[in-house]
Amino acid sequence: MYCFNCGCLLSEKDFCTGCGADVVLYKKIMYAANHLYNDALEKAKVRDLTGAISSLRRCLKLDRCHIDARNLLGLVYFERGEVVSALSQWIISKNTRSEKNIANDYIDMIQNSPGRLESYNQTIRKYNMALTYCQQDSLDLAVIQLKKVISLNPRFVQARQLLALLYLNSQEWEKAKKELNHILSIDVNNTTTLKYLKEVDAMMPTEEERTRKKKDAIVYQSGNDTVIQPVGKKDRSGLHTLVNMLVGVLIGAGIAWFLVLPARIQQAQEEVNERYKAVSEQLDARTVQVSELTAQVDELTQEKDSLSSSLNAAQADKIQIQANTQLIEAVLMHMNKTGDEMAVADALEKIDGEYMQNEATESFKALYEALKGNVGKVVSRKCYDVGYAAYRAEEYDTAIENLERAYSYDATNGDALYNLGNSYNRKGDLDKAVEIYEQVIELFPGTEKARRSQNYIKEIKGD
Repeated sequence: MYCFNCGCLLSEKDFCTGCGADVVLYKKIMYAANHLYNDALEKAKVRDLTGAISSLRRCLKLDRCHIDARNLLGLVYFERGEVVSALSQWIISKNTRSEKNIANDYIDMIQNSPGRLESYNQTIRKYNMALTYCQQDSLDLAVIQLKKVISLNPRFVQARQLLALLYLNSQEWEKAKKELNHILSIDVNNTTTLKYLKEVDAMMPTEEERTRKKKDAIVYQSGNDTVIQPVGKKDRSGLHTLVNMLVGVLIGAGIAWFLVLPARIQQAQEEVNERYKAVSEQLDARTVQVSELTAQVDELTQEKDSLSSSLNAAQADKIQIQANTQLIEAVLMHMNKTGDEMAVADALEKIDGEYMQNEATESFKALYEALKGNVGKVVSRKCYDVGYAAYRAEEYDTAIENLERAYSYDATNGDALYNLGNSYNRKGDLDKAVEIYEQVIELFPGTEKARRSQNYIKEIKGD
C-alpha cells in the first residue's frame, strides 16, 4: 500500500515515513475496499452476480481507482448480458490506467469485432422495441421480440426476466418457471428472479394435486383430440353399436325382399352425400390453410419491415456508441490533466461530423464545445507553430492543414488565417487565397494583416 500524499510505500506505522502524513483512516478505507473486492470475487465464483455487483459498487465508492474491482464489475455486467454497462466500466478503467491493463483487451474484443458489435447493438434495439410493445399493450409482439433478443444474447438477464413476467401475465406457469430457472443458472441470487419464482410456485399445482387428478381420470388420444374419462363410468358404446347392427341386419333382410330398388337408390344417395361431405371438409381445410398462409405472409412482411427499421437503428446506435466513447475518452484525458491537449483534440476530431450536426443532443454538443474551448488556445498555438514552420519550408500542403486547424480552434488567431492565405497564394490556388484574404480584411480591419491582404488581392487581380 502506497501513501496517498507522496507515493511512498507505507509501513505498519500510523504515519507515512516519507512525508509524515497521518494514514490511519486511509489504511482502514483501503483495507475495507480490498475486503469488499475479495468478497465480490468469492461471490462471482459461485455465480452470485447480484451480490458481487453490490460489493464491487461499495468497493469503488471507497476507492474509485481500484482497477481490479472495476474490471471485475465490467466482467460481471458482461456475464449478465449488460454489454453497455460493462463497456463503460472498462473505458473508465482504461483511462485511469492505460498501461498494462486487461481492460484494453476487453474493449478491443468488442469494438474490433464488427459482427459482435452489430449483434450487441441489435440486441439492445430489439429489447427497447419489446419495452415499447409492452407499453402499447402488444404483449404477443413483445414476446416475439424478447425471444429474438435471447437467441442473440442468451445471458441477457433483464430480457429473460421480462419474458418470464409476460408468461406470468398470460398464466403460462411452466414457460415462466423455465425462464426463471435459466436466469438462476446465470445469477443464483437475483432477488427479482427469486420473487417471480415464488409467485410461479404459488400458482402451479403441487405434485400431490397432479397425482390425484391422474388417479381420478383416464386420459387417452382419439385422433388429434385428448379425451379425459372419469373412472367408474364404463364405456357402453361398443355394446350399443353391436345391438344396433343386429337390428339393422334383421330389418334390412326383411325389407330387401320388397324394396330392393329403393334401397339401392338410397345407397347411391348416401354415397353421394358422403362424397359431398368429404369434398366440403377438404374445401374447409384448404380455406383454413390459405388463411394461415395469409397470416404468415402478413407476419413475415411485418417482421421484414421491423428488421429493416432495426438495421437502420442499429447503424445509428453504433455511431452513437462510438461518438459517446470518443467524447468520454477526451473528457477523461482532460480531467486527468495529462497536459496533452493535442491528444484531446485528436479524440474530439474523431467524432462523426454528421452525427454532431443532425443527431447529437444539446448536452452532447455543449460538452463538446466546452471541451474544445478549454484546449482551443493551446491547440491553436501548437498547430500554428507547425504550420508556420512548414510555410517557411515551402511545404504548403502541410502548412495549409495545420493553419486551418489552428484557426478552427481559435477564431481570434488572425496570424493563422493570414498565413493560410499566403500558403494558398504560394501554392498557386489564387481563388482560395483571395477568399482567405477577404476574410482577413473583414474579420481584422485596420490591422497590418488586413492592409497586406488588400495589397495581395490587388496583385492577384492585376489592379
